[in-house]
Amino acid sequence: MTSTGGKPGNTRTERDSMGEIQVPGNALYGAQTQRAAENFPISNLRFPREFIRALGLIKLSAARANMDLGLLEKKIGDAIVKASQEVIDGKLDEHFVLDIFQTGSGTSTNMNANEVISNRAIQILGGVVGSKKPVHPNDHVNMGQSSNDVIPSAMHVAAMESIERSLIPALRKLQRSLAAKAKEFDSIVKIGRTHLQDATPVRLGQEFGGYARQMQLGIRRLEKLRDMLGELPLGGTAVGTGINTHPKFAAKAIQHLSKLTNLKFREAEDHFEAQGAKDAIVEASGVLKTIAASLTKIANDIRWLGSGPRCGIGEIHLPETQPGSSIMPGKVNPVIAESVLMAAAQVIGNDLAVTIGGQAGVFELNVMMPVMAHNILESIRLLAASANNFADRCISGIDANRERCNEMVEKSLAMCTALAPEIGYDAAAKKQSLAPRANEEDRARFKAARDYMIRVDDVVRCSNPRCGKRIQFTCQSVALI
Repeated sequence: MTSTGGKPGNTRTERDSMGEIQVPGNALYGAQTQRAAENFPISNLRFPREFIRALGLIKLSAARANMDLGLLEKKIGDAIVKASQEVIDGKLDEHFVLDIFQTGSGTSTNMNANEVISNRAIQILGGVVGSKKPVHPNDHVNMGQSSNDVIPSAMHVAAMESIERSLIPALRKLQRSLAAKAKEFDSIVKIGRTHLQDATPVRLGQEFGGYARQMQLGIRRLEKLRDMLGELPLGGTAVGTGINTHPKFAAKAIQHLSKLTNLKFREAEDHFEAQGAKDAIVEASGVLKTIAASLTKIANDIRWLGSGPRCGIGEIHLPETQPGSSIMPGKVNPVIAESVLMAAAQVIGNDLAVTIGGQAGVFELNVMMPVMAHNILESIRLLAASANNFADRCISGIDANRERCNEMVEKSLAMCTALAPEIGYDAAAKKQSLAPRANEEDRARFKAARDYMIRVDDVVRCSNPRCGKRIQFTCQSVALI
């Protein structure tokens, strides 16, 4: 934490193009940030750490690029680099104070970064905070930049870093956990269900294998976003023309940025598209929504399979993590799965906000970037945390109830489906044929098969869910009525 040395409660007078304003004495931000703080007392939502880090990365890279081009004095540039590194490291977070619901370009937050870095650089050089000497927030920290290219670039950098460093590893962990259970449960046959009704048998491992595949495909979708999110509008400045910036600035700054993050970024092919629209963020949010839908399906299945313990499906046992009721002693609920469902619902809601924000590109600029940034980064955090927690506190501790699975298979009439190719669909469906008779007399599959003089081993081989090939009946004594 770094302060100006001023006492809390004291103020200092700063001036901008609109006149004088009082700024907290211990704040590293300046007049423009203070005006924005007064203008937007809307919520308690602030830009997250990932976004502030991205701003620091961009400002540091810009300073190095401008020094490379001979546009920025080395002493000033080095101080900006040091101050920007402190922003990257989270040491100055307390000075980023602005609400998400502000100017739609995010200009207020860009100036918040410029002022904080400027004043911290002034401190490093032994100057007076608020003097704008020898480091000016606009002339030096914002050199070659505009809020209109910095903020959308920060959105891409923050989203890409968060996906690569947080979300993809979390989904890989969950995928591995589900795949391990698929292997563990591969020998367990259970009844399948479609429309919440009995269907033909499957292996419990096959169900978990399907869940693992969903996560694998989710990771693949995220990896495909690298191309779109890797394009940065940096260098387009105000409207995409690159006014007031060196022609080589963007390429050099992005080169430094790629080296700092170890990620592949490049200058946008068309700055007018990159600044006037935020389609890449809308697309990325759509992928996050898809992953949320996948997690919803998995979490729902898991809690249904574990329902009971005595009067539900009960084919698996979920880890017991906490008491479930304030009135019913001994009740334990599938709370981890429920938390996943709620997080997924929030992500799906966030996607709508991002979509509406994406529609707000009017001519050369989108004017809902802060709310888009907030929602997509929240979605990434929610999915990553939920996937990690789901793997650690639920999936890894699931046990199969083999006896219950066997019991359900033996009771089900759906096993008769395997006989349809041999005796015909209509015969199997007639009142006097296998399925209705077993239903009426409450006979299990094996006993019903014996009544029809079909050898048990033939029935088992024909209807065995583990058998990948259709096995012809060798028994000819099928009695049709």
